[in-house]
Amino acid sequence: MDLPLNPSHSSLSTQKAKTLNPISHSSLSLSLPLFSSVSPLSIQAPQVRIATSFNIKHLSLIRNLTRNIPTMASHTTTSSINGNVPPVGFRPYQVVVAATRDMGIGKDGKLPWKLPSDLKFFKQITLSTSDPNKKNAVIMGRKTWESIPSQYRPLPGRLNVVLTRSGSFDIATLENVVSCGSMGSALELLASTPYCFSIEKIFVIGGGQILRESLNAPECEAIHLTDIEAPIECDTFIPPIDSSVYQPWYSSFPVKENNILYSFVTYVRIRNNNGNSNGNLKKDKFEVDNFLFLPKLVYERHEEYLYLRLVEDILKNGASKNDRTGTGTLSKFGCQMRFNLRKSLPLLTTKRVFWRGVVEELLWFISGSTNAKVLQEKGIHIWDGNATREYLDSVGLAHREEGDLGPIYGFQWRHFGAKYTDMHADYTGKGFDQLKDVIDKIKNKPDDRRTIISAWNPSDLQQMALPPCHMFAQFYVENGELSCQMYQRSADMGLGVPFNIASYSLLTYMIAQVCGLKPGDFVHVIGDAHVYRTHVKPLEDQIQKQPKPFPILKINPLKKDIDSFEASDFKLVGYDPHNKIEMKMAV
Repeated sequence: MDLPLNPSHSSLSTQKAKTLNPISHSSLSLSLPLFSSVSPLSIQAPQVRIATSFNIKHLSLIRNLTRNIPTMASHTTTSSINGNVPPVGFRPYQVVVAATRDMGIGKDGKLPWKLPSDLKFFKQITLSTSDPNKKNAVIMGRKTWESIPSQYRPLPGRLNVVLTRSGSFDIATLENVVSCGSMGSALELLASTPYCFSIEKIFVIGGGQILRESLNAPECEAIHLTDIEAPIECDTFIPPIDSSVYQPWYSSFPVKENNILYSFVTYVRIRNNNGNSNGNLKKDKFEVDNFLFLPKLVYERHEEYLYLRLVEDILKNGASKNDRTGTGTLSKFGCQMRFNLRKSLPLLTTKRVFWRGVVEELLWFISGSTNAKVLQEKGIHIWDGNATREYLDSVGLAHREEGDLGPIYGFQWRHFGAKYTDMHADYTGKGFDQLKDVIDKIKNKPDDRRTIISAWNPSDLQQMALPPCHMFAQFYVENGELSCQMYQRSADMGLGVPFNIASYSLLTYMIAQVCGLKPGDFVHVIGDAHVYRTHVKPLEDQIQKQPKPFPILKINPLKKDIDSFEASDFKLVGYDPHNKIEMKMAV
C-alpha cells in the first residue's frame, strides 16, 4: 500500500514544478568565504537502489544508545564525513516547507498560493553545496513525486529519494532516483556508502505525513519555513515547530507577492533531545553550539554578521583618527545596519552583552533621571566614568555634585526645553515630554512623519557630562508593526554599539506594546563608527567567533503604560552567548 502522502513545500502543482529547473552553482556564491572545504572522496552513486523498511523511531533509539558518538547537531558540512569513515547508522536532515500561521501546507493536493520568490528560495537551498563535487538529497513521498510533471522529474541536480511501500513503483530507468520504504530506511541508506561521501545535505520536502513524522524528530537539525501570514484555507496540516528545542536563526523581512505577505524563517535545533513541548524556551545552555550544518547562504544571513562585518571593515579599512580621549581610533563615516525584531531580539552572541544593564539603563532614561547613583545602587556602573568628581571637574562642571550627569538623554526625552538645575530637582510638568508625544502620535496619527525623539539640544550641551551619542530616533507604523530608526553621531563599536542595538530594540518593543502594535525593524544609522586602538585585539578575537541564535524577548503583557515597566517585566529566553570580552572604556 502506498503511503498516504500529502502536500508539502516541494512540487505539488504544475506552477511549482515548472520552476524547478537547474540553476548555476555560481549564482549561489556569496562574497564572504566563511567556510573552508575539505576535498572529499568522490564516488559515483548508483542510479537506483531499493532500501528496506527501517522506522525513524529506531534511529532515535540508536542515537540514545550511542551518546558517546558526536551527534548530528555538532557536525559541520565538511567535518561530519572525514573522507574515509562513513557516519554511524543515520544522517541528520533539514526540512524545507511553506506553511500558514496555523501550519497549513496544502489544499486538495495542491499549493494554495503562487509565490515565485518562494520557489527561487527552495531551489537555492536544496541545490547549493559548499563542495562542488557533492550534491544534496531531497526526500519526498510518492504522491509528491507524482505531482511533479514528468518532464521535470527527477528534480535536477539533486538525488531524489522517494518514499513508498508500493511494489509497483518503477524507477529503473531514472537517474538520480532511489526509493525507500520509510523515512528511517532512507536515512540509513544515505548514511551508507557511496551516499555518505557523495551527498552533502539531506532535505525533507514532503508530503504531509512525512513532515508530520519528521518535523520535530531528533534527526531534524534545521527547519527552513516559508512563513505565510495570509489566512489561506488549507486541508493538510503539520505540527507546530517545537520551541523547546528549536530557535530562530534567521528571519527575512516580510515580502508581499500576489497579495500574500510572507517571510523566510530558519529554525535551528539548540537541544539534542525533545523536551516537553510547552511552547516555552528554557534558559539553560544550548546543547548545540556549532551551526555550520546550515546551508552557507542561510548561515551567513544571521544578522549578527551585520555588526561583525562592519567591525572587520573598520579594522581593515578605517581611517586613523585622534579623539577627545587621546586613545586614537580607526573610523568610518556613514554606516547602517537593519535588524528584524519580529522573531527575536538582536542581542549579540559572539560576546556576552550585559542585558541587565541594558534594561536598567533604558528604564532610567524613561524615568527622566540624570543621577548616576540610581544605577550604581543597582550594581550598574556603565556611567561611572563620566560621573566622577575628577571627570566632572575636567569638563567644566566643578559646581556639580558627583554623580550628576546634567540634562542628558532621559531629561531631554521627558523635559526638553526645561531649565536644568541639578539631579535632585522636581521637573514634573516642565519642558516638552517627547516620549509621551511620540506614543500619542503612534496611537492617534500613525502616518505622522514627525514621530521623533531628539536628545540633541544644542543649548544644553555644555551642561552635559557627555553630549548624546545616540541622539535622534524616528518611529514608523506599517501593517500593525512599529519600526525605529536611530541616528548615532559617534559609535564605539566595541563597547557601545552592542548595547545601543539592544537598547533601542527594547525601546521599540516597549512602545509597540504600549501602542497595541508588534515590533518591526530597528535601523541603526551611524555617523562616526570607530574602533578604539585599545579594542583592536579584543575585536579581532570576537569577529572570529561563530554567532548563535539571538534570544527571544518576552514582556509582561499587562503593562500598557510606558512609565509602568519594571526590570522584572522582561524575560530573556534562549540567550547562550560566548563569554564576556574585556574592553576598557575610553573616557
